[in-house]
Amino acid sequence: MTIISDICRRSREAHSALRPQVKHTPFDRSYSLSAQYGCELFLKSEHLQHTGSFKFRGASNKIRLLSEEQKNKGVITASSGNHGQGMALAGAIAGVPVVVYAASTASPLKLEAIRTYGAKVVTLDKDPLQVELDAGQAANAKGVAYVSPYNDLDIIAGQGTVAFEMLEEQAELDAVFVAVGGGGLISGIGAVLKTHSPDTRVIGCWPAASVAMYASLKAGEIVESEEHETLSDGTAGGLEPGTITFPVCQQVIDESVLVSEEEIKNAIQVIARYERQMVEGAAGVAMAAFIQQADKWKGKRVAIVICGRNITLEKFAQVIS
Repeated sequence: MTIISDICRRSREAHSALRPQVKHTPFDRSYSLSAQYGCELFLKSEHLQHTGSFKFRGASNKIRLLSEEQKNKGVITASSGNHGQGMALAGAIAGVPVVVYAASTASPLKLEAIRTYGAKVVTLDKDPLQVELDAGQAANAKGVAYVSPYNDLDIIAGQGTVAFEMLEEQAELDAVFVAVGGGGLISGIGAVLKTHSPDTRVIGCWPAASVAMYASLKAGEIVESEEHETLSDGTAGGLEPGTITFPVCQQVIDESVLVSEEEIKNAIQVIARYERQMVEGAAGVAMAAFIQQADKWKGKRVAIVICGRNITLEKFAQVIS
């Protein structure tokens, strides 16, 4: 069995096993944006998932599959915010203690939300990749399970349930645009699409300011890349050495698109103007990539994964002003 078929199998099982805890989020045609860009444009509204992002899917799947001993001991994870929130709520529902390691530069709104869901937060004055490595070491030292935000087949399989939901409603999609950080979301979605809808183009989308997976794919191996501040804090940070998402991304991503900070801002404005929705930077990345390529997809059936909404009101107001 290939890794792609394995992820798809795991994701199919999660697709039914996670109900009703995980929402089946709306996948609707945007008539206003379809008219604006001359295609059939569908939005997968993962910003309406519990905790405000797709991350609750993978977290719920991981918590579900822990052994009883692991559940009793609790878990340690690392997160810039959305994965931490997903793990915190999934852990609270299952009665599993969760400790989240985060960089001190992470969004205060997201860190406070993690605490609200009942998890303990440990902040470190380090970059996100080093935080992940430290969290893994701490889990190993304490003898508890470490849950990577992306380097975990159960997490990836949970994220892949997004694709099963889309295909149930729209079996023929020409392209799906997905923001990429560590690669967990696009690995799960891509594995399902390559298995069940191989003609669908999987478009990986990055902020030009944070391109860890993009640079690694270009190099043919995991490499370090220079990171800059970005509105897309949900996709920021480097990659764990040997992450399983790297070879998966090599197989499932058909095209790669980089977008500027101005393009991300414009995309957030577009979603607010036409859809009356408040979304975070990572969601803006996928929309921005589509807008950049809109002429290419005229007359086609295209999906954009709106992956999260966890942005501060102040930052959102600044973006749309």
